[in-house]
Amino acid sequence: MSWDLVVEAIEQAQADGAWPHVLDGRELADSAEVIDAIARLLGFPETFGHNLDALYDCLTDLSWLEEGEHRLVWVDPAGYADRDPAGFPRIRRAVLDAVEQDEPGDRKLSVVFVEV
Repeated sequence: MSWDLVVEAIEQAQADGAWPHVLDGRELADSAEVIDAIARLLGFPETFGHNLDALYDCLTDLSWLEEGEHRLVWVDPAGYADRDPAGFPRIRRAVLDAVEQDEPGDRKLSVVFVEV
């Protein structure tokens, strides 16, 4: 497997002035694992509720992170979708809804899906 596309996504995030956060989805089996992986990756607060609502709430806050854009580089979303066809659309929707949130603030979430 080539990580060239992942490296390109990281470099593009940096060129855009964003903080890249790489979510390696190749081994994630279900929604709980994805939610926990995103929480660890972005350093969610200890009070994080480990469910979709809490995921959305944290992704639209990000107040504990450095100011600026934080880009989630999700590697192999299709592989996860194959392993969890019921959970993938819900997680994807929560992430995309958070990206689309247009609240003013010093921190912003973006996402790029990278197939490897």
